[in-house]
Amino acid sequence: SEVMFFAALFAMYFSLRANSPEIWAHDTAILNVPFALVNTLILVASSFTAQFGVFAAERLQPRATGLSPVKWGMVEWFFLSYLLGAIFVSGQVWEYATLISEGVALNSNAYGSAFYITTGFHALHVTGGLIAFLFVIGRTYAAKKFGHYEATSAIVVSYYWHFVDVVWIGLFLIVYVLK
Repeated sequence: SEVMFFAALFAMYFSLRANSPEIWAHDTAILNVPFALVNTLILVASSFTAQFGVFAAERLQPRATGLSPVKWGMVEWFFLSYLLGAIFVSGQVWEYATLISEGVALNSNAYGSAFYITTGFHALHVTGGLIAFLFVIGRTYAAKKFGHYEATSAIVVSYYWHFVDVVWIGLFLIVYVLK
């Protein structure tokens, strides 16, 4: 259902873009592509850290056995993933504020609507992933023994996080690179 939801958002974006090329040419010139690229790299990095957390969960290692990242457990990697994801969302909020100050708002035109709806729904999904990270971390602390059940929860959350990451890469390419 999530794939179909985002497919519909991509279809909306392309349909509006095809019908309003002059608006797209004007408004996409305002985008701060280097900033969006850095923000994208932060989100991609969070996917790697989430995967390191999964590797630790699969080893049934919930917490660090030392200070070195090599000895981190699932909790430390998921906290880092959470932090990177929160930085990404904060970057989106900053970008929205900047674009609104430059006249690109949700209700300004078709481009504004398409941009904010597609990237906004993605940001909501990232926020949901952040909540899921906190949920898994909390359950890990509450568990008397970290076992396969807790590890499976971490793995499922990572699947969701990787999906959200892949969707953003598609959005980044379409919104910022193809313009």
